[in-house]
Amino acid sequence: MQVKYVNPFLNASVRLFRDHLGLRVESGKPFLLQDPQALYEVSGIIGLAGETRGAVVLSFGRETAIRIVSRFAGQEFVALGNEVLDGVGELINIIAGNAKQDLLEFRIQISLPGVITGNSYKIHWPEGVPVVCIPFSCEFGPFSVNVSLKDIA
Repeated sequence: MQVKYVNPFLNASVRLFRDHLGLRVESGKPFLLQDPQALYEVSGIIGLAGETRGAVVLSFGRETAIRIVSRFAGQEFVALGNEVLDGVGELINIIAGNAKQDLLEFRIQISLPGVITGNSYKIHWPEGVPVVCIPFSCEFGPFSVNVSLKDIA
């Protein structure tokens, strides 16, 4: 997978957390996820279609998700309820939508977001395409944005 696909998601993530949540996030060095199922407990997923296809996943630990969505919504949540799950879906939707603006040449369309939770779920990534994990940290805890895209020629 090419860097031209990863940077728009990295930049969109930093902008979202800085501009919409007022959080300073630190991004670590992107790496290939050796186990593409090794994600945190709460993940928002967006499918991407067009000349480039794949998926992007925003993944949080339970407490990190609750705290970040509380900040995003402007109200305090104490459990991983529907409001928090909806918030995670909205966050990945914003990231994918903003990244799409930097990928216009590929005429990408984004799906509706989905959110899954648990310790042993499986994401169906594009076959034969590596998953690039962009690790992040902020005052509320670690999280990651995971991207797997391939050209359809």
